[in-house]
Amino acid sequence: MKPVFPAVPGAPVAERRPTTSTHHGVTLHDDYAWLRAENWQEAMRDPDKLPDDIATYLKAENAYYDAAMADTEALQDTLVAEMRGRIKEDDSSVPMKDGPYAYARRFTEGAEHPLMVRTPRDGGAEEVLLDVNVEAAAHDYFNLGATAISPDHKVLAWKADTSGAEFYKMKFRDTAAGTDADYTIADVGSVAWVNGQMLFYVRVDENHRPNKVFRHVLGSDPKDDVLVYEEMDQRYYVSVGRIRSGAFIVIYTGMNDENEVLVIPTDAPDTPPAVIEPRTEGLEYEIDHQGDQFLILTNADDAHDFKIMTAPVATPSRANWVDILPHQSGRMVIDLMTHKDWVIWMERENALPRIRFVPKGIPLSEAQSIAFEEQAYALGSQPSVEYETDTFRFSYSSPTTPGQVYDYDLASGARILMKQVEIPSGHDPADYVAVRIMATSHDGAEVPLTILHRKSTPLDGSAPCLLYGYGSYGASMPAGFSGNRLSLVDRGFVYVIAHVRGGEEKGRKWYEDAKFGKKVNTFHDFIAAGEALIAGGYTRKGRIVIHGGSAGGLLVGAVVNMRPDLLAGAIGDVPFVDVLNTILDDTLPLTPGEWSQWGNPIESKEAFEDIRGYSPYDNVTAQDYPAMLVTAGVSDPRVTYWEPAKWVAKLRVTKTDENILMLRTNMTSGHFGKSGRFAALEDAARSYAFAIKAVGLL
Repeated sequence: MKPVFPAVPGAPVAERRPTTSTHHGVTLHDDYAWLRAENWQEAMRDPDKLPDDIATYLKAENAYYDAAMADTEALQDTLVAEMRGRIKEDDSSVPMKDGPYAYARRFTEGAEHPLMVRTPRDGGAEEVLLDVNVEAAAHDYFNLGATAISPDHKVLAWKADTSGAEFYKMKFRDTAAGTDADYTIADVGSVAWVNGQMLFYVRVDENHRPNKVFRHVLGSDPKDDVLVYEEMDQRYYVSVGRIRSGAFIVIYTGMNDENEVLVIPTDAPDTPPAVIEPRTEGLEYEIDHQGDQFLILTNADDAHDFKIMTAPVATPSRANWVDILPHQSGRMVIDLMTHKDWVIWMERENALPRIRFVPKGIPLSEAQSIAFEEQAYALGSQPSVEYETDTFRFSYSSPTTPGQVYDYDLASGARILMKQVEIPSGHDPADYVAVRIMATSHDGAEVPLTILHRKSTPLDGSAPCLLYGYGSYGASMPAGFSGNRLSLVDRGFVYVIAHVRGGEEKGRKWYEDAKFGKKVNTFHDFIAAGEALIAGGYTRKGRIVIHGGSAGGLLVGAVVNMRPDLLAGAIGDVPFVDVLNTILDDTLPLTPGEWSQWGNPIESKEAFEDIRGYSPYDNVTAQDYPAMLVTAGVSDPRVTYWEPAKWVAKLRVTKTDENILMLRTNMTSGHFGKSGRFAALEDAARSYAFAIKAVGLL
């Protein structure tokens, strides 16, 4: 059959430089290991330091991409214009009250970046604290990280990444003068203020691991900062925060499935951190504070879907933990928040979230819920930074309903709409249909699918489909609104999110059933999703484009190896596809912490064989593959650029079809692509233009 999106002449062919390595008696052959630069850490911070031979190859692939996609340029421009037309350019967040002020982020028309502003709490003149556009003007890439206002509201700590490598530099802005202090602190992770003169912050090491907590006094030389905590286990990452009550600084240290919590009283910040409960294999917990109690969200005592417990502040060890919301299988408790007089939590069951709340002192079994009516929707919590309040803020959207922000009065039950996201170019939810169906996987598991299409789209199998998935680390994919994806749906696509195993949409077991040797369940679930969509008339074989990024790119890579016949195309954004080599390399930033997900193939032959069995790079075979678009970022610390580069190089000389295969590498950014709210639309437009061309709609 003639390809719908055929390869164009002149595809780069990477040089083969054979290398071998032996593990557990098995010799691995790798022709493209040379694409991993010896100075990759230096190149991550400064892409101009990438060795010439590697840079030349990546640029050749970019030129090939440009040639292959040249006939989509007008379409891409149209897509960007459509997506931009759905963004209210002079937009702002709902102000969040904090002490004497209300803080917000506001965009001006045409601006890529926001203004950070505040007004007096009950109204008055606006004060611009930070114009991110001004700060970004001198940089090709600029990403504003977390910001933190001091408790006395006099100093704004803010940080920015100017390379895409996620190394952030922190500055301190005098809110009255509008100027920054004459010093900065490099490579900062999270930040927590103690008072107007002191804060704690986390430093990231040369391997991009946040592992040290320092105490800083404003105006002092950072060289004199006190090291408060250092994590010696390279699998553990450290973060720091200030608890909502203001009574404690909290240090979290842990990996994906295990952690430890330490606290420091804010009224005695020189106190050494005190451990709540020492790290224990498989134990996860996080804390909040209310009066003389800590509230604890945990999986202790085999509470796979988590429960809520309480312990005295004076004696908070596990021996004193008491259930207040017992474990219930299938009901995943995902977040816990406390105010002075309220306990609030979010839970999820069968891929749908809900918010529950109860007054302090009332049994949690008597909690009320905030109700919603649609079949599929997404919730987000935006709790007040203030401790003494009866108001809880949350966001709501669905595949057909643009985002809404509500303030909910916990005492009266009144729900006040604070913001409705506007679609300037127009949007009528009645023109669209969103449904939830189930796909039966290879072992009988029922996989939820969230489906969006125009009401006028025929469901006779003729429609093209974009099927999206992730399925790793327990990350659940929300069934929320996206203005961007309407550009596909309005062209007749059926857009589907497959809530495959590896997420926690159906509880902790849904995640654990896709770990270690069970990882292949994720891939089978995704294939089952495609087959269910075909059986239901939503699309047909050869009309599906699959899409996933990062660990979702692993999903894409595995599925194109396993069932390429189902597909018209595949989009792998910064895909984690060289899994075996990466998890064998303990010098890479994320690898040690990843062993709890995939197994440790260095020590375990079983883990080695499991990963070797599905790693996309290691399972490329001489068969027909669909049209493919693969992306990478030179500064990416999460999925290093050479993973997608090696994968494409190997596919190019192995596959037997005539379909297009493209690698586009962003030479000046990292894992998340371009910065700025409009610049990022260009990345989406490229992916959508590829999907449109891959199904023959161009």
